[in-house]
Amino acid sequence: MSINLDLPTELESQLTSEASQLNLPLSEYILQILSIRQVLSNPPKTGAELVAYWQSTGVINSRPDIVDSQIYARNLRHNAETRT
Repeated sequence: MSINLDLPTELESQLTSEASQLNLPLSEYILQILSIRQVLSNPPKTGAELVAYWQSTGVINSRPDIVDSQIYARNLRHNAETRT
């Protein structure tokens, strides 16, 4: 579906700035904002609901290159502690 909006100049400027910080086109950024509106008004109340939300948005399993998360985290921690 396609919708034309007349945004106030200030709002358009803010949204454009936020989208560019995330390296997203403005239309995709606005779509993301609209898609999370339900979560903002009715946030997850339990850990299970939060995990279900993360799975539905693709956060969980978004890094298929990480085979073992504990080893990955251990390596990150080691690298952070030993950097110069």
